[in-house]
Amino acid sequence: MTDNKDWYVRYYVAKNPETPLDVLVKLSTDEDSYVRQAVAINPHTPVDVLVKLSTDEDSDVRYWVAENPHTPVNILVNLSTDKYYWIRRAVAKNPNTPVDVLVKLSTDKDSFIRETVAKNPNTPVDVLVKLSTDEDSIVRWNVAKNPNTPADVIVNL
Repeated sequence: MTDNKDWYVRYYVAKNPETPLDVLVKLSTDEDSYVRQAVAINPHTPVDVLVKLSTDEDSDVRYWVAENPHTPVNILVNLSTDKYYWIRRAVAKNPNTPVDVLVKLSTDKDSFIRETVAKNPNTPVDVLVKLSTDEDSIVRWNVAKNPNTPADVIVNL
């Protein structure tokens, strides 16, 4: 199957949740980064493969590892310091990101990351309170939308 020269066929095989694990493992080393991206987001990709893909040279592969809800916490911690903002943003979005990482990301210089932290239902209330005074209105807007934001903070937004 992976001998097929059509990368998009391998991509859809890698993306399919019914693909057998041994095939996912094989596709995780595919020369085409789109195929590795599909393996990275597949909900059935084994953890050891996600760990390996988290250090892939292609930033989009690392992004999809950060998006995967089955990515181990220690990998999310590592990816939270990636040089690319979109990877840090994916970490901020992941429901398994630890609170201490969300706290750290809430002070990121990139407003896209702070707005994503403001959306995360696991963001602590004290961080939401701090983000409610952010200079970026989109960050404050997302604080207002977070169901965990206290009423007295919402009133003052």
